[in-house]
Amino acid sequence: MPLHVKKGDLVVVTAGNNRGETGEIITVDRKAMRVIVKGVNVRKRNMKPNQQQPKGFVIEKELSIHISNVSPVVDGKPSRVRFVTKPDGSKVRLSARNNSELHVLRRATKSKTKSKS
Repeated sequence: MPLHVKKGDLVVVTAGNNRGETGEIITVDRKAMRVIVKGVNVRKRNMKPNQQQPKGFVIEKELSIHISNVSPVVDGKPSRVRFVTKPDGSKVRLSARNNSELHVLRRATKSKTKSKS
């Protein structure tokens, strides 16, 4: 099943504590149906001391968000996504807001057969 967002898409968070924030998708976990958005849902984590940092340290990292809580940004506003198959066999994502193409998912390729001579 195709997803409405992909890695590299600019998205806006539509639900949760970070509602209204915008960022780029860093990773997509298809199995868990979650995405990590750059600069959104950032949490601090205390790390144990090690040889390089004998006092320990604090890191900030983005945690995942459920994929249903993000929408692609089109003209600065969130948009739903439709999937359309073109006559050449390629499948594209279209914005429901203005019918603009978001990204090409795959291209149709003709199978090459080798003939024995």
